Parts: sequence; C-alpha cells; structure tokens
Amino acid sequence: MQAPPALVSSDDLYLFNTGQLFRAYRTFGAHSMEFDGRHGVRFVLWAPHARQVRIVGDFNGWNSDERIADMTQVGTTGVWIAFVPGIGEGARYKYEILNERGERQLKSDPFGFQCELRPNTASIVTSLQHHAWEDQEWIDNKKKHPPYHKPMLIYEVHLASWRMDAPEQFRDYEQLAHELVDYVSSMGYTHIEVLPLTEHPFDRSWGYQATGYFAATSRYGPSEGLKKLVDCCHRRGIGVLLDWVCGHFCKDDHGLRLFDGTPTYEPADFRRAEKPLWGTLAFDFGKPQVQSFLLSNALFWLDVYHIDGLRVDAVASMIELNFDKPESMRTVNRYGGTEDLEALHFLRKLNETVFQYYPESLMMAEDSSSYPAVTSPTYLGGLGFNYKWNMGWMNDMLRYMETDPSHRSSHHSLITFSLHYAFSENYVLPLSHDEVVHGKRSMLNKMPGDYREKFANLRLFYGYWMTHPGKKLLFMGGEFGQFDEWKDYAGLDWSLLQYPMHDSMHQYVRELNQLYVDQPALWENDHQQSGFEWIDVNNAAQCILSFQRNDKQLEAPIVTVCNFSRETHPIYRIGVSKPGKYRLLLNSDRSDYGGGGHEMPSQAVAQNIPQHGKAYSIEVTVPALSVQLWKSETA
Repeated sequence: MQAPPALVSSDDLYLFNTGQLFRAYRTFGAHSMEFDGRHGVRFVLWAPHARQVRIVGDFNGWNSDERIADMTQVGTTGVWIAFVPGIGEGARYKYEILNERGERQLKSDPFGFQCELRPNTASIVTSLQHHAWEDQEWIDNKKKHPPYHKPMLIYEVHLASWRMDAPEQFRDYEQLAHELVDYVSSMGYTHIEVLPLTEHPFDRSWGYQATGYFAATSRYGPSEGLKKLVDCCHRRGIGVLLDWVCGHFCKDDHGLRLFDGTPTYEPADFRRAEKPLWGTLAFDFGKPQVQSFLLSNALFWLDVYHIDGLRVDAVASMIELNFDKPESMRTVNRYGGTEDLEALHFLRKLNETVFQYYPESLMMAEDSSSYPAVTSPTYLGGLGFNYKWNMGWMNDMLRYMETDPSHRSSHHSLITFSLHYAFSENYVLPLSHDEVVHGKRSMLNKMPGDYREKFANLRLFYGYWMTHPGKKLLFMGGEFGQFDEWKDYAGLDWSLLQYPMHDSMHQYVRELNQLYVDQPALWENDHQQSGFEWIDVNNAAQCILSFQRNDKQLEAPIVTVCNFSRETHPIYRIGVSKPGKYRLLLNSDRSDYGGGGHEMPSQAVAQNIPQHGKAYSIEVTVPALSVQLWKSETA
C-alpha cells in the first residue's frame, strides 16, 4: 500500500481548499493510472473530520480489514489519498469512513463518474476519455454566433417517460440518440433541455435529489451513451441543456449527508441546512471546498459531455435564507437581512467561472423571486446569468387562459403586464414540467370550454407565446395536446396522434415552430424594446390584443392579432406602421389545424386610414379564439 503526497499536487490541494480548483474532478475521485511502475487506481477524497478512511470494493471482497485499502491523509488538508495497484475500470468501490464518534459508515464517491444501477449504490471506476467526438463544427459555430440574436426553441424532456414500453423499461441513451433526436429535429426545436441526469436513488424525484453529481445516471445505460446522444444532437444542429441542481441534495445514507460524520457539504446550523419543503439539505456555499466541488461539477458537464449550458434549478430557494421555512427555522445574515449572501456570492462565482472557460454557454436561472439584475454582468452587480425563466409571465398567462372567455375582459392586465418588465432581464418563457404535474392538469386540459374550444384556446395561447418577446421552452407532450397531466411512471400518450384533433395540434405546433425559426422579427430583438410595439393594448372589452414584432432593420415587421373571446369579427381594422401588402403567415383557425376554417385572404393591403395611432391600417377577419400573424412585404 502506497500513498505518498506525490500522488496529488500540492497546488491542487491548496486550490481545492481555497475554492479555486475549478476542475477538481481531474484530481478527486478514482482515476486509473500508472504509479511507480505499476498500473492501478488513485483514489482521492475530501473527508476533513474522518479518523480513518478505507476503500472497500469487489477487488478486496468488500473487506475493510484488507490493509491494501487504507487511505492516508495529506497533512492537515482534510484530503485522503491511496493508490491501489492491480485494479482498473469496472471495479466497484465505496469509502468506509470511521467518524469522530467511532462509527463506520459506507459512502459512495462524491466524485464518482459512474454508479451501480439502483437500488445498488457503489461507485464504479470509469474512464472519461473513450468517446471520439464529432461535433467540432457545432462548437466552432457556437463561438462565432452567440445566442442572444438567434432563435431559441427548447424542448424539455424527461428521458424516462418520453417513450416507455412498460414500467421501468426505459430507452437507453443510444436509442434516444436516434429516436429523440430525429423527433426533435423534425419538430424544428433548436435545443433540448434534459431533466437532471446526475445519479439519484429514487426514480420519481426526476433527478432533482441527487447523490452522484459527477455520474450520469445508469438508468439509461453506460455514460458513453450519453456522449453519443449529445454528439448526435450537435451533428443535427441541436443544442443540449442540462437541468442542474446545486441548491440541495438528498439525505440517503450513501450520499453527501454527514459525509465524514459531521456536516461536510451542508451547513452546521440545521436551520440553514434543512430544506423542509423537499426533505433535502442545502449546500454550504460558504465553504471553499464545497465551492470547488460545485464549480468543478458545472465545468465537468461542459468539459466531458459537451453540454451547451445549464438551467440552474430553484435559484429563489438558494438566495432567500427562509424560503418556505417555518418561523422556528428562520435566520438572518450578518446585516440582519434574509438574503443568503454566501449563495449570492457562489452564483456570481459560478457564472464568472463558466463564462471564463465557455463564454458561449447558456446559463439559465429558474428563479421565481423578484431579485433584480439576475441576467446582468457581475461587474455591474448582477448575478451574471445570461437568461432567466420568466415565471411571472407564465403564472399570469396560465391564470388568464384558464379563465372562461366570457370573463376574460376583467382580467386583461394579466396578458399585458409582462411587457412592463419584458426587457429588464433576458427572459425565457417556460411552459415546463412543473406546470403539468401534481394535479395542475396538462396544458390542453387547463383550457376552458368544450372539446374543440380547448384546442382552439391552446392554439391561440401557443401563438401568443411564440410571438411574445423572449426565448421559448415547452415540456414534452404539450406539442400534441397530451390530455392527461404528465405521468412520470409511464410514457407520453403517443396513441393520441391517431385522433384528428391531436394530430392537427401536432401539425400546428410543428409549423408554428418552423415559422418562429424562419422569421427574424420574432427573435432578433427579443431583449430590446425596439423589437416590440403595441398596436392595441386596451381592447379589454372584446378581448382582442394586437402588437408588432420588429426585425433589426425595421423593414419587415410582423403583426400579431389575438382574439381571446368567443366572438368572431368578420371585419376588424388593425393599425399598421408601413404601407403596402401584408402576407398572412399564420391563422390558427385553419381547418387542417382543427379550427373553424373561416375564409381568410392570403394577403391584405394597407390603406391610408389611420388606426391605433398608426398612419395605415388593414382590414382582417378575426375568428373566435384565434391568433393570426401578418408580415409586411414592403421591403
């Protein structure tokens, strides 16, 4: 047994203990190597209050009495190391930690790159270097074309339940590399966002309560398959975002909780450690070693799996000390406020670190708070994300759409208020998994009215969503009108596509997606006021809303007309800013979309009749519960 300090760089240990080792996964964990003329595995672990650490695994019969498995602490660094000769890839192992109370506990490797399939919990020695990537063209293109002035249409996916033949019979990563990527490409999405893929013990946590932060979950096969999935996406022009959870972790015994017998990754004060809403523990963002762990994990997914960006989960719960906590657990910061200053510092450091190495990355905050400047640079006092989910827009719009059309006129501000703040942050408009689960009903079933009206309302809503400033995200199943809410234990109801209304909805969404991607006016100026103009914001009585989206050159604006009422208006005059012809790009009432099929001309000619503060106007038919888009063709 040999474990001299030479196995680990003193610089790495210093940087780790000061929160500066941004690629700690290259040092910590289990790495196959040659040392002193012998092949084996180097193990490196942080367990600062352990009295003794041994490695147990299938290579020593899981027997801690075998002296070959002892680890040695490097000075007072809290870091333990060992080199075990004669083992390599595929070896299963855990750390047996003797804590200060004399108790022995078995722990999975916090830096383990692969885990056994649940319910087993051992870590597995795995190389990260096997895959031969073929996505250099994608990487080069990202560097040349930043995302702000490009279309972004995200398909959010839970891999287990996208397609499932029987309970717990999941597609593996390599199957999804063909089926999912073909589907996403055919539907016109620019990105997929995958629910957390870090290893987790309970299927129905959807990955949000993790134990293995550096291990792609084994539910879908070996981690090599995930690289193939991402590579395939990139070769088809599709970006991949990962739902990343740094706000909390689960309490399972083999995980991070009380890792060395003391609060190691979590705060010592239980009031700050406990997340009672979820039954989890918060990370101690003030510990430099925890910062090294989490910052390295963020870069790990970008380095090793070529992930294009991270959607950072539950930011509001991180930055507010008392988020969903009872009075007895409330605390304040050193200034007497309730902001978690250490979490805010960490989030700024996270974004600075990611953008230092990957300036073209997407860092998205899932933040339901009103904390300001989330997408402003850190040097201006912001948190440094480049996108934030617009939860306010989502809540207001769903509340409005769930209202019966006969009562919508008194709730008109719900659909207009978002434009008061639409350009204060770089927003994504999310219609995510959280809105179609736990009794909230599916997107289609939220809509009021009879069978046909539900579809008409949903087509209208999607059209408004697609033309509102901000990037877009839709959870799987919403594109064909899944009628039941999301069932994480079963596949989507793909059989619904045999029914005409669902098939028509699927066609509508596919064509709406393509229209969005093809029309620069709908995304070029998403984050500038110049990209949006109201035409008529005040017609609450008729529940009709009209506005204009502008391209950068202000040459080919697109006019959107939404009728949220049950009344059809055969002749309706809309003010427009340019003379000439306007071409009909979209009419959600078309019969092949499942609509009423009102006759609509393919173009309208602007007349020199002022309306809505504009010098010109066009006359159009406005069917009930419909959206239509008209594009100026004067350029």
